Amino acid sequence: MSIRHGLLALLERGPRYGSQLRTEFESRTGSTWPLNVGQVYTTLNRLERDGMVAQGGEDAAGHTLYAITDSGRAELRTWFEKPVDRTSPARDELAIKLAMAVGAPGVDIRAVIQSQRRHTVKAMQDYTRLKAQALLAVESGEARERDDVAWLLVLEQLIFQTEAEARWLDHCESRLIRLSATTGTGTTTGTGTSTAPAGPAGPGVPAPQGTSATGTPGAR
Repeated sequence: MSIRHGLLALLERGPRYGSQLRTEFESRTGSTWPLNVGQVYTTLNRLERDGMVAQGGEDAAGHTLYAITDSGRAELRTWFEKPVDRTSPARDELAIKLAMAVGAPGVDIRAVIQSQRRHTVKAMQDYTRLKAQALLAVESGEARERDDVAWLLVLEQLIFQTEAEARWLDHCESRLIRLSATTGTGTTTGTGTSTAPAGPAGPGVPAPQGTSATGTPGAR
């Protein structure tokens, strides 16, 4: 996540001080990626070093204000126009966990998948509930509509992301069961034991209203 570019985008709206930038960043993203003041000031110091921001005096309360420079605006325009690079994807803890669980002694990989599926379905339900609240806020036309729209976009990205994760978990389970059946190696556990498939949302997990066969809510 590019904190530096997020701060530059906020500074383009006018000079800000550190804690103000933190508050506005979290408001715009619904605190999905919380920042601490130390991160903000460390990033501001680096941006100042690189000539992208400059200190611009103080406000009435004595807070040091930072302003974006022409170099910072050019950097921000480039960031907006350039696609996010996917050639070096970020490490995904879940993918690494499942990769390491395959064949690990004493690890039932299906149990790992089912546990994650329950968590993923719960997250989708929470995101869907928050999306409904964000839609109401946007439709009300309140003063913070811009922040509400931004938060709505973030929530929808999280919903799509968790939908994809749930489908991938279903695929992983099916793949392991097929491999176990064809090779007789007991791939689903590290002890050579295989069991029958569980339901799409895992044992004891009800699918949220309006979900697909994988237990994922459709895009609203």
